[in-house]
Amino acid sequence: MGKVILTGDRPTGRLHIGHYVGSLRRRVELQDSGQFEKIFIMIADAQALTDNADNPAKVRQNIFEVALDYLSAGLDPEKSNIFIQSQISELTELTFFYNNLVTVQRLRRNPTVKQEMSLRGFNDEDEADNKAGIPVGFFCYPISQAADITAFKATTVPVGEDQAPMLEQTREIVHKFNSTYGPVLVMPEILLPDNSACLRLPGTDGKAKMSKSLGNCIYLSDSAETVAEKVRGMYTDPLHLQVSDPGHVEGNTVFTYLDAFCRPGDFERFGDCFKGRKASFEFHSLDEVKRQYEAGGLGDVMIKNFLTAVLNDTLEPIRVRRAELEKDLPYVYEVLRKGTEAAREVAAQTLAEVKAAMKINYFDPGMLDVMIRERNGQ
Repeated sequence: MGKVILTGDRPTGRLHIGHYVGSLRRRVELQDSGQFEKIFIMIADAQALTDNADNPAKVRQNIFEVALDYLSAGLDPEKSNIFIQSQISELTELTFFYNNLVTVQRLRRNPTVKQEMSLRGFNDEDEADNKAGIPVGFFCYPISQAADITAFKATTVPVGEDQAPMLEQTREIVHKFNSTYGPVLVMPEILLPDNSACLRLPGTDGKAKMSKSLGNCIYLSDSAETVAEKVRGMYTDPLHLQVSDPGHVEGNTVFTYLDAFCRPGDFERFGDCFKGRKASFEFHSLDEVKRQYEAGGLGDVMIKNFLTAVLNDTLEPIRVRRAELEKDLPYVYEVLRKGTEAAREVAAQTLAEVKAAMKINYFDPGMLDVMIRERNGQ
């Protein structure tokens, strides 16, 4: 069996550049590398419903948005299988069986679950008012994620650093299942971004995480003007009050973004961003820019203008492809339909193997004789 990728996103809104550098850009590279036998890209709408159960229309409306972002960024349906999670009932069955392999205490210790609960204001206490507590579906979504990964026998899961505890939980479930029932499930490995700045891109406000709910995102579909506006308002160095003041690169959101997006050729193409009436600079690398900023004399406006140029250069091809795809939504719909049908065939085979290992495949061919022999103690 060759190497298999499973990854995806919740359709709670358009994808942003944190998704892009954290996983989406790498997915396209892996897709085109020829190193993987199969690639499954999941639109995790069932997972999105765990904290949007009262607003399923929001999830449904964003199916197209996420699919458009996928295809615009370069995912090719001829190479990558793009599918909708909720349409594959086998995933729900696998989740149900895996529930018995995980304790409540273990779920409570999952750092990603704790962080997401805090972000959404869920109370991890027993409350008479259900609205104050944690939806069971949300609390158990690491188990659902394990079902997603194992259903397609994924060997590789490219995710951001914040999802590492989730994959570790999946590995524990795989180990427990295989130890209990037999070697059916494949042990997955995590694949983190190779650029450390991409592990977790902060929001434009300097917060630890770029998040739709915090309103600190730059979306892949943002216009050039919107990108420029958001970059102008970005958090930099609060101590860099005057251009002449020495600046701090560490913790400066603008430089974190440049670490993630800047390429060597950008200094030749966008060097005019560093030319002004009072001061002009010629840089050939980001390290040179950082040294000048730390020494003083380089203003935030120049840095932000350069970042705007770099981001828009990256996003423009994506915007162009998205505009074309938006003219043919039936094509996008068909990509999802075909991808989901193909994914379900694979998940159904895994579920059959799981049931056989658990000895609950009662109506498989030949099982009547097996059950009669067992009943007779043979």
